[in-house]
Amino acid sequence: MTSLAAASPHPGAAFAARRRHRVHPTREAISQCWRRERSQGRSFRSSLRLVSCVVDDFFRISNLPGQLRGDVPKNLLTPTAAVSVEQVEASTYLPKGDMWSVHKFGGTCMGTPQRIQNVADIVLRDPSERKLVVVSAMSKVTDMMYNLVNKAQARDDSYIVALDEVFEKHMVAAKDLLEGEDLARFLSQMHADISNLKAMLRAIYIAGHVTESFSDFVVGHGELWSAQMLSFAIKQSGTPCSWMDTREVLVVNPTGSNQVDPDYLESEKRLDKWFARKPAETIIATGFIASTHENIPTTLKRDGSDFSAAIIGSLVKARQVTIWTDVDGVFSADPRKVSEAVILSTLSYQEAWEMSYFGANVLHPRTIIPVMKYNIPIVIRNIFNISAPGTMICQQPTNEDGDLEACVKAFATIDKLALVNVEGTGMAGVPGTANAIFGAVKDVGANVIMISQASSEHSVCFAVPEKEVSAVSAALHVRFREALSAGRLSKVEVIHNCSILAAVGLRMASTPGVSATLFDALAKANINVRAIAQGCSEYNITVVLKQEDCVRALRAAHSRFFLSKTTLAVGIIGPGLIGRTLLNQLKDQAAVLKENMNIDLRVMGITGSRTMFLSDTGVDLTQWKELLETEAEPANLDKFAYHLSENHFFPNRVLVDCTADTSVASHYYDWLKKGIHVITPNKKANSGPLDRYLKLRTLQRASYTHYFYEATVGAGLPIISTLRGLLETGDKILRIEGIFSGTLSYIFNNFEGTRTFSDVVAEAKEAGYTEPDPRDDLSGTDVARKVIILARESGLRLELSDIPVRSLVPEELRMCSSGNEYMQKLPSFDHNWASERKEAEVAGEVLRYVGVVDVANKKGQVELRRYKRDHPFAQLSGSDNIIAFTTSRYKEQPLIVRGPGAGAEVTAAGVFSDILRLASYLGAPS
Repeated sequence: MTSLAAASPHPGAAFAARRRHRVHPTREAISQCWRRERSQGRSFRSSLRLVSCVVDDFFRISNLPGQLRGDVPKNLLTPTAAVSVEQVEASTYLPKGDMWSVHKFGGTCMGTPQRIQNVADIVLRDPSERKLVVVSAMSKVTDMMYNLVNKAQARDDSYIVALDEVFEKHMVAAKDLLEGEDLARFLSQMHADISNLKAMLRAIYIAGHVTESFSDFVVGHGELWSAQMLSFAIKQSGTPCSWMDTREVLVVNPTGSNQVDPDYLESEKRLDKWFARKPAETIIATGFIASTHENIPTTLKRDGSDFSAAIIGSLVKARQVTIWTDVDGVFSADPRKVSEAVILSTLSYQEAWEMSYFGANVLHPRTIIPVMKYNIPIVIRNIFNISAPGTMICQQPTNEDGDLEACVKAFATIDKLALVNVEGTGMAGVPGTANAIFGAVKDVGANVIMISQASSEHSVCFAVPEKEVSAVSAALHVRFREALSAGRLSKVEVIHNCSILAAVGLRMASTPGVSATLFDALAKANINVRAIAQGCSEYNITVVLKQEDCVRALRAAHSRFFLSKTTLAVGIIGPGLIGRTLLNQLKDQAAVLKENMNIDLRVMGITGSRTMFLSDTGVDLTQWKELLETEAEPANLDKFAYHLSENHFFPNRVLVDCTADTSVASHYYDWLKKGIHVITPNKKANSGPLDRYLKLRTLQRASYTHYFYEATVGAGLPIISTLRGLLETGDKILRIEGIFSGTLSYIFNNFEGTRTFSDVVAEAKEAGYTEPDPRDDLSGTDVARKVIILARESGLRLELSDIPVRSLVPEELRMCSSGNEYMQKLPSFDHNWASERKEAEVAGEVLRYVGVVDVANKKGQVELRRYKRDHPFAQLSGSDNIIAFTTSRYKEQPLIVRGPGAGAEVTAAGVFSDILRLASYLGAPS
């Protein structure tokens, strides 16, 4: 505090002089000061404060050490000195700068006596030289106060009981928090306030009407009481503390749009005067409330307490403003919609501004304005988790190595919107059209959230809240009645149930490809964008989409920018040998994929032919068998697909068909059309009727929905991808020839020497290489299906019936009733096979069952062929497959792919590989 030595002489100087001569101050001197101030028209309180200052200053001077006391200017020690209130106030100036730390505690933080004490402890632990604390009313009190006003206005007598409830809530809290004289003083003041409120509410009740200023006066008492309680709680710890009614300090100008503009100059003057009267190192201030220039009570409207803290922080030029809430900081997206949302360590002012505008629970945009001028950082912290550092909102932040943080910081959404589209050729080049449109919108008081206009000026579309769109549409039809009748405007269209998704980031302006990445992520999640807007500052990209797609869009965009894992919702159809093996592989790799590849695979359901198990969050793969047995429901493929497609929390959905069922394959087209990706080892769809295959492939190529079927031909071998790679790079396929069946490869690799054909087939069946009925393998149909798939991939339009197939099942055994009967009768044909093998051996050849795609001659076939022993096909072992691609580039030496082509492990691995390839296409790191 500045010494009064700089002020004009006053009676306190006489006290100091008499002290030096061992003369004590007299009652007459004090009376003299008192009478003079009252005669000049000073108020009782002002005169009393002046006398207090005089006495305080006397004792301060008179208690100085002798030498220093002698240095006091003589004019100060003149008995005739006089000082005005203004001079006393000017002598105690308000220090400004980094010594101030501003805190704001919301209603949740002040919700109970225990929480108020916790707030007091936080304030006391702050090592800052000076602290200014802004508080909201206790939790739910503001709503209770508005309820009082509404009841009184409605002439509902229960407002009296409601007021008693408000008093009871604060009295109970005060008795738990305070004691002794502090408690008595608080309750005395509150009794006086309640009496005033009763009179005010009675007046409202009688009039049946309330003005805004009356309402604001009533509602603001919640902040007054919470500020007083906290100040008393801090005083009880022995720390001096003052509380501030910010209606005495903050001056605002109502704008007429349910907002107010602070008058910073006048507010600063009043704050200086307030501090001169009540200087303190710790000040508790009321949030939310203020006054007009005419000293009429008002409020700062929505999120007013945050705004109060920012305004006061700017007035004292604080080091930082800390907003205490119940979350750890600002999330990269709404954590209720994106479970992988992360806490952002820093945000720029502009990013926070954009996010708050688009509905993110950060701060009201106006809260940021006061602190930006002085580059005062705002820190969002969690009062229930003090160890969390929170999020700092400041100037454009940089990380430690000097590089700016990620170009897209976060995503925000606004729901319950409607899109209004005004369209017509008569709009182009006509000045004032936009003004007429938005003038009509303004007249009905609607809030325009976003605007987009084509450069051709043919149409203007904008988003408004759904609840306001009817009035907007009616106003536009009235305003443009003549233009619509004359055809200058073709339509005023309303699209209901829309949402906005906004990507926010300061670096988007200087980073190419951000928009492309965003729209690619949305397209791959099968989400249609209705409108787009981006300002020249490029701090945000805004898209309008269906409300039902909003959560999926948010998750897809969030994961694509590496802010969270690429999540795939997976449905497994057919938990048989391959499906069971795939589920075990997924279980073993789930943690590794999350850790190393940022991929989160969630199996949302498993269905067999009779039962199915569905989950909303993901099946526990450690006990999927038990769940399918004990908690399953009857299988229903339509319900299974619906469960997956309607889960809006997962942007990417894939159905994995591990069956060999034609009826399941017939659903692929509908699934792809709904935006569900399909992965399968089932050959039935691609080898079925040609028109269905072409329809399926056309749909897949025309959309961002993927259809992967690598395992249909070579199990885990990259046959399809190799063929596509050749075609896409411009190579011309001449011929594809190969041993496509692992079962038949095993049989003919072991059909040597003196072994009989029936023994080798029995051995293959015992080892699990064949189907339960070996005829399914020996008929050659499976190989024919693989041939037709490769033929179609090569551009040939062939039906399965166009492929001649040599069946290895004797005609006499094709009518056997079972596989067992077939195996019993097979030995009677061993001599035929022995004869054919002997002929090949005499020629130095071996027998191999092959499929051929003769692209040059546009045909295919499946047959038993003989190859020289030095041919690659003759050198196989076990159940290996081998495929040779003869092309324009690989004409002299065919390109050969060789490896295991049968078995559940390798087939499931091939399907798993397709799942990971899908994840990579959807944005996961590859």
